[in-house]
Amino acid sequence: MAEGEWASLRAVRLEMLADTPAAYVESLASAQAQTEGQWRSRAAAMTAPGSVTFVAEDGSRTNVFCGLMRVVVKHPQEPNRPRQAMLISVYVAVPYRGSGLADEMLGRSVEAAAGELECGLLQLGVHEDNTRALAFYARHGFGDTGRREAYALDPGKKEIIMERELHSRAPAA
Repeated sequence: MAEGEWASLRAVRLEMLADTPAAYVESLASAQAQTEGQWRSRAAAMTAPGSVTFVAEDGSRTNVFCGLMRVVVKHPQEPNRPRQAMLISVYVAVPYRGSGLADEMLGRSVEAAAGELECGLLQLGVHEDNTRALAFYARHGFGDTGRREAYALDPGKKEIIMERELHSRAPAA
């Protein structure tokens, strides 16, 4: 993603927050209040070192994102554990749910975390009420760590921390 795609990022982010507000740690009102400059910075950050972002474009409309997933190296790293990455900003637009797009994007995210980012563990947080996401991640090998963190927008709710061990790809011969 390039800084010039800020308008597409803004559109999909606002759609994400309107569709599933409890899945993210940002409110729709906060995102709507951001300036063009802030959106340009966010788009540029999507390609920062230690980060890999996957976007899926709607095949019938130019510059319209119908899916988004981002993997970032976790800082600080937890001691005595493999290098860790976090899966964040996961979204698939309603018309594409059940199409396999989420499976494909997650597969690419797992590969990027293990390969490009050289991580041995991929973690994520899921709002306790998001049963659809919990089942999706469980199907893809993520397990509940037993850790719970307060959900930033409603500290009375929790995020369930899940993780999956990664296996580095062998270098091509």
